Amino acid sequence: MPPRFNGAEDKEIKMTENKFKKYENNPVLGNAELGTCFDVYVTREDGRYRMDFSWRKKDALAVCFSNNGVDWSEPVITLDADKESGWEDMINRNCVLKIDGKYKMWYTGQARDYSFIGYAESDDGIHFKKACGEPVMIPTNPWEKASVMNPCVIYEDGIYKMWYAAGETYEPNALGYAESDDGINWTKSKINPIFTADKSNIYEQDRVGGCQVLKTDDMGYLMFYIGYENIDKAQICAARSANGITGWERFDGNPIVTPSADMWDGDACYKPSVIWDEDKNRWMLWYNGRKGINEYIGMVTLDGREIF
Repeated sequence: MPPRFNGAEDKEIKMTENKFKKYENNPVLGNAELGTCFDVYVTREDGRYRMDFSWRKKDALAVCFSNNGVDWSEPVITLDADKESGWEDMINRNCVLKIDGKYKMWYTGQARDYSFIGYAESDDGIHFKKACGEPVMIPTNPWEKASVMNPCVIYEDGIYKMWYAAGETYEPNALGYAESDDGINWTKSKINPIFTADKSNIYEQDRVGGCQVLKTDDMGYLMFYIGYENIDKAQICAARSANGITGWERFDGNPIVTPSADMWDGDACYKPSVIWDEDKNRWMLWYNGRKGINEYIGMVTLDGREIF
């Protein structure tokens, strides 16, 4: 059954029955010892979950693994920043895909108040090497301001499709779209930005940021994204599109994950990563929550296939 969007009909039912629930023992990754962990990208391979994330304490990208999505292995660094490059004094906000036996990573490099998107590869999924000395994407359009970041890539019918955030470096402002034949040379959509803040919605009245997009057979392209009420308060929202570029419809139950007062995520909920678990008939969503200066990773779930 197709999801229902933006209609008043049955809204109360959707809000009560179709609601993501936070795992009772959150956070599932991150503590005072590990330090801030943020902007995760979760995939599933050979029956286990893989979580790629940004590890601020190590100024690096890292990975850990889990059999249930809750109990995670000790993180292992997958890529360090190259401070001699001129464009990646820091690296963060990555995504990793396994395509034809090779692991491919797109990540954010930051330096001099700019953000760029880089590319690296690995044969084992742990030890990544930069495939390009320079970024594969830089800010070139006025709306992108000083930064392109938060790449989310899908490989579909021989084409790499990327959704990315752009704008200010501290927090981006809008989302763009690009395509590539090789994952390195990208052509940005001429109608960018494809997704901007809806000022009429308080939960995203300031800006929108990092997203994950999934292609489904029954619901089109689903986007899970950050909505900013203001620069310091963020929550997680959802939308869908038939083609992943135009005609985005927001879920009328947004936001789907919000800060819990006085808890570890009491100030903001950022960057979602979502998987459909066919075996358990549920959606699993991971995000980084912030309280003060600390950011850790939490999980929420939704039983049943229909989100909207």
